[in-house]
Amino acid sequence: MTLLLGPVLRHVGETTANVWVQTDAPALVEVLGSSARTFEVQGCHYALVHVENLTPDSIVEYQVHIDGAKVWPEPDSEFPPSVIRTRGPRSADRLKVVFGSCRYPRTDVPKLDKKLGLDALDCYAARLTTLPVEEWPDALLLLGDQVYADELTPEARRNLAGRRKTKSRPPDEVVSFGEYESLYRHTWGDPEIRWILSTLPTAMIFDDHDIRDDWNTSAAWRAEVNKNSWWRDRIHAGLGSYWVYQHLGNLSPQQLADDEDYQRVLATDGDCWPHLVDLADRADYEVDGDKGLRFSFRWDVGCSRLIMVDSRNARILDNGDRKMLGDREFRWLEEQVDDSLDTVDHLLIGSSLPWLLPPALGDLQTINEFAADHPGLRGVVAEKVRQTADLEHWPAFLKSFLRLSELIESAANRSSAGPATVSVLSGDVHHSYAARADFSTSPYTRVHQLVCSPVHNYVPAPLKPVFKLVWSPRLGRITRRWARRCGSPALPMSWRNLSGPVFGNTIASFNAHNRIAEVVFEQPADDGTLHPVSTVSLTD
Repeated sequence: MTLLLGPVLRHVGETTANVWVQTDAPALVEVLGSSARTFEVQGCHYALVHVENLTPDSIVEYQVHIDGAKVWPEPDSEFPPSVIRTRGPRSADRLKVVFGSCRYPRTDVPKLDKKLGLDALDCYAARLTTLPVEEWPDALLLLGDQVYADELTPEARRNLAGRRKTKSRPPDEVVSFGEYESLYRHTWGDPEIRWILSTLPTAMIFDDHDIRDDWNTSAAWRAEVNKNSWWRDRIHAGLGSYWVYQHLGNLSPQQLADDEDYQRVLATDGDCWPHLVDLADRADYEVDGDKGLRFSFRWDVGCSRLIMVDSRNARILDNGDRKMLGDREFRWLEEQVDDSLDTVDHLLIGSSLPWLLPPALGDLQTINEFAADHPGLRGVVAEKVRQTADLEHWPAFLKSFLRLSELIESAANRSSAGPATVSVLSGDVHHSYAARADFSTSPYTRVHQLVCSPVHNYVPAPLKPVFKLVWSPRLGRITRRWARRCGSPALPMSWRNLSGPVFGNTIASFNAHNRIAEVVFEQPADDGTLHPVSTVSLTD
């Protein structure tokens, strides 16, 4: 019996933990006296073990057994033992969250790997092996593009070309569940990544490359891609594999017990692929009602709260009422923000796409949205520009951008007992920065946009001066006047850059103790050690 992938430590509570694994055959998987049988998807086998009866504020080493045989840690492993560290009253006043996005896998092509540079998450894993467990982060947040289903490594393209029997499927993009399975195994399979995922509670959300570049940019994009005969297969495989590899572990044991899809999968005798096809169809079709599938989730970590928002699949596009989140999804987000917020020291909102872009770039996206709504040639050209230039972040969904801004303002405009900070954590844009938002009505709470991207990728050289230019205050004033003439209302806040843009592979840490917080951006040196490139106080 073989452990193909994992263990991956996912949701951890005060007395519980979820451990995800992939095996090569049906099996009983055991962790710390708790066990789970695998379920099958197209010949692949997975289990999510719900570990119970842990002690709050404890650190416990764990092993993985498959049908009674120990398979983790691997023999002669050079890494420290994998542990589960629970939260509790003694640790409630501190928080350390490591985050980033856009991690392209190692290619084993020297020229390409040199271009990509050192993997910041690999380097962070190497650092952890030298630190006491008490100094490890409380959570790892992967904010999108965990896998690149449309930008394959050279070896993956060669392997895929050998599988294609006809020309009905693209030769350089994964389409089937089995092809996604290979992609996840390669991306998560290198030793450093496999170890760090086994020992840090990890939360995940997708972005476009997990499915396809520019996924759900607009109604026109959806209409065009749906013409492809292979697209339904791609959606089934992409969303089905996301549900198995990423989404399930985001949920607590109680949420999983209440999840009808998960319980149906566990009850299936044999291949549950037909159910995942149905699940993917329900997720892909725009349903802004009670039957929609929610990928957003919430973690409470001590006195802080993380709300991860699905800003890709939850979009409303096809009915002409363009929204980043449907009304049902937005009401859920508002409920999570409002729930007992006076007991939260720090509110973290995770969105793969930044809420606050460089001001000039944000206004240009809003201007483009107005133009794309026009009939005739003007709208056609604006839509072409939108798709070519990736103008599909929060400001390109103006109604949703304003609603999110108002929600953040209301969270910040509490009494002095409200959160000390509200931070939106994001990725996607292949440069990193920290921006402070200023609301005239929020004297108690500091609000920031914190972006860390990429963890392991690159920015084309011509784009670097563009990203610097769009932070220009003078250019921002020009584009704001232009946006107002196009119909944009006055915004409820202004924002300014505190750090960045930072280019290159980066990992960021949100660090808090009581009501004091900071963010640290770090990059690898040539020897693989991480060094701070920027430290920003979030509570000054």
